[in-house]
Amino acid sequence: MAKRVLIAEDEPNIVESLSFVLGREGFEVSAALDGQSALERLRADPPDMMILDVMLPRVNGFEVLKQVKSDPLLRSIPVIVLTAKGQAHDRRMAEELGVDGFMTKPFSNREIVEQVRRLARG
Repeated sequence: MAKRVLIAEDEPNIVESLSFVLGREGFEVSAALDGQSALERLRADPPDMMILDVMLPRVNGFEVLKQVKSDPLLRSIPVIVLTAKGQAHDRRMAEELGVDGFMTKPFSNREIVEQVRRLARG
């Protein structure tokens, strides 16, 4: 059975690119274009893992991460934060909230596939 990945990203080109490369690797990919939608999808049908942008409309990625990692039903879902804001304090904040992986944009398709594979294995 294919591992399911939820992409929370408001940039359509990035969603399309990630969906393509992960789909090609056998992952089942869905997307949410804002933080509120991502939280609703996570609660309705939890994926095997999540790729999360920090700068999202409605609810930002750090708040989504905080809610995921504080929810007993969701906290075991691995989360990779993908952000254009690669400053050390962003990485530190994500790590303090319990992120499982951190990548900056622009990203390498090979690296993101490797991280997703590693985290999806559990």
